[in-house]
Amino acid sequence: MTTGVIVCGAAGRMGREIIRLLPEYKTLSLKAAIEAPQHPLLGQDAGTVAGGQPNGVSITDDLDRFLSGNVVVIDFSSPAASLRHLRAAVAHQAPIVIGTTGFAPAEQQVIEELAPRTRCLISSNMSIGVALLSKLAEIAARLLGDGFDIEIVEMHHRYKVDAPSGTALSLASAISKAKGLAPTALCFGREGRVGPRPQEQIGVLALRGGDVVGDHTVIFAGHAERIELVHRAQSRECFARGALSAALWLPTQPVGRYSVRDMLGL
Repeated sequence: MTTGVIVCGAAGRMGREIIRLLPEYKTLSLKAAIEAPQHPLLGQDAGTVAGGQPNGVSITDDLDRFLSGNVVVIDFSSPAASLRHLRAAVAHQAPIVIGTTGFAPAEQQVIEELAPRTRCLISSNMSIGVALLSKLAEIAARLLGDGFDIEIVEMHHRYKVDAPSGTALSLASAISKAKGLAPTALCFGREGRVGPRPQEQIGVLALRGGDVVGDHTVIFAGHAERIELVHRAQSRECFARGALSAALWLPTQPVGRYSVRDMLGL
C-alpha cells in the first residue's frame, strides 16, 4: 500500500525538488501540492512546476481536504504557514515532516506544545550527513574538553532570509548541551575591541553569497592543532531525500516529536 504525500510549499525550491524525486519512491505517491492562498501558481500542474512531466496533481491552497487516510505531510514553507499546517496535522492526526527554518521564539514554543500531539519529525536540516555531523560535533565537544575553542561557520546563497542558519543553531545547541553551557555562551559575530575570547563561548558566523546551497564547518581550535568537521551540500537533493526517507519512516512510529537523528538511531 502506498502512502500519499502532501507537499506544502510545493512551488518553492525544496517543494519542487521533493516532487521531482518522489516517483523514485515506489511506496510513496504525490497526493496533494499545497501553496499559499493567492500564490500565482495555484491551479498549475505540480509536476510541470517542478520541471518534470505533468503528474495530474494541481497546486491548491486547501490542505484540510487531503488529510484523511494514509497520508504524510512534508512541509517546507514559511514559519507562519508551517504552524498552520502543524495545527491541521494535529487535528487530523496526520504525520508531518517539517523542514522549515527561521522560527521565532514564540513560534518555537507553539511547536513544543503541538508537535508531541501527532507524529512530527522536525529538523532544520534533513540531510543524513548533517545529522551525522551533529553527532560527531557533540562527541568531539565532550571528549576534547576545555582545551579547544569552538567556532561554527555557515554559508548559504544570497537569498536565504534567516541568519544564522537553523542548522548552525542546532549544531550550537547540541554542542552546548554536550559541554553543559548556557544559551548565553553563543556569540553571533564579533566587532571592535572585544577583548580576549572567553573560554566558555561558541562563536557562530553566518556568510551569505552566490548560489551556495549550504556549507557548515565546526572548528575545534586548540594549542598547536585544529580540528574541522565540514559538511557541504552539493545540491538540495540531499535535503529532499532526507525528507522523503522521513516520510517513509515517520508513519510507523508512535505519536511524538522526532528528529533526523532519531530516525537514524543517533
